[in-house]
This record gives sequence, structure tokens and C-alpha cells, in this order.
Amino acid sequence: MDNLTLAQSIAIAGSAIGAGIAVATGIGAGVGQGFAAGKAAEAVANQPEAKSDIISTMLLGQAVAESSAVYGLVVAIILLFVNPWI
Repeated sequence: MDNLTLAQSIAIAGSAIGAGIAVATGIGAGVGQGFAAGKAAEAVANQPEAKSDIISTMLLGQAVAESSAVYGLVVAIILLFVNPWI
């Protein structure tokens, strides 16, 4: 293996830390989706006749929340595997 300079080692460590932080965006998405599903269940319990509207609105909101988690995953993969310093 090639000898890495101190600057390269710091850059690689920063990439790994950044990837970990980027993956942590999935936590917020999971909490948001769980909260939305809980509130949708409450809304359906209160107004069963509006079930289809509630479910479609909930799914749209969860898709938007999930996209932020996917972006975080893509950033983490880029930081880990597209590393120009190695």
C-alpha cells in the first residue's frame, strides 16, 4: 500500500466522518415517517370516510421525507467510494 501523507490521511478520515453524518439523515426521515403514519392512523380513526384522501396525502409526504434519506445515502456512497486521494 502506498504511504499516505498526513494531509491525505486527514482527508480520508474526514470523508469517512462525513459519510457517517450523511447516513444519519435516515434517522430524521424515519422519525418523520413514523410520526406521519401515526397521525394518519389517528385521522382515519376520526374520519373513516376520508381514508383515501388521508392515505394518499400521507404517502406523498413520506415519499418526500424518504428522498432526503436517499440523498444522504448517495452522498455517503460518493464520499466513501469516489475518493480521489487514494
